[in-house]
Amino acid sequence: MGAVSDTLERKLSAAFAPRRLQIDDDSARHAGHAGAHGGGESHFNVTIEAAAFEGLSRVQRQRLVYAALAEELAGPVHALSLKALAPGESA
Repeated sequence: MGAVSDTLERKLSAAFAPRRLQIDDDSARHAGHAGAHGGGESHFNVTIEAAAFEGLSRVQRQRLVYAALAEELAGPVHALSLKALAPGESA
């Protein structure tokens, strides 16, 4: 993983203590698109499963994740595909 991926993992782990966290750099698939950086690490697919999401709507979960990653979303991360799950939910 690269520096941005590592930062995403560190911040999400600290904020949500997830049971499962998968971060995939999908930047290569977006080469040449707006917001794509030559070195990658601009487009990510994230699946996170955490008790913090129990009882919350999909939008509420997304807002929590976006708040935790506000600095990265304002800078190096151009696109984030997110699956935020409560324990026991399937993706």
